[in-house]
Amino acid sequence: MPSHRLDPIDRKILSELQADGRMTNVELAKRVGISAPPCLRRVRALEEQGFIRGYHAEVNPRELGFEVQVFAMVGLQSQAESDLSAFEERCNEWSLVRECHMLNGEVDFILKCVAPDLSTFQTFLTSELLTTPNVASVKTSLVIRGAKDEPGVPFDVLEERLAQMA
Repeated sequence: MPSHRLDPIDRKILSELQADGRMTNVELAKRVGISAPPCLRRVRALEEQGFIRGYHAEVNPRELGFEVQVFAMVGLQSQAESDLSAFEERCNEWSLVRECHMLNGEVDFILKCVAPDLSTFQTFLTSELLTTPNVASVKTSLVIRGAKDEPGVPFDVLEERLAQMA
């Protein structure tokens, strides 16, 4: 289990920052029960070790005019590593594609796409995605509403697992 390198204070720092990445170092230190200077050193070490990949604002897509969210299930003709990588690289070039995950099963990839309207998504689908080399099939599902969108990991589950191993 990769978290064996982390002590309880490091895990608490990660949990607190995952919940609120904008809090000050002083507030973070208070919440995890240490003084500010060692807290800052720990945060920097967690960043350097790759446990913290970045800090982001959670923007409201609808407030910015992005009314359409679609999941696209993509099947490829070839699953050779070079073809999989080429498709992933292409996905990184498309701004409407916000997430791209390779799957095991009936489809090769699932893409999470956002667009200001259905017409914009349809244009992307027909002129970009469907015409991409090696794409054999695309099935789309329009999101009606989201019930949960929680980034990160469940630290309570991590702590339970670590307690069972102790």
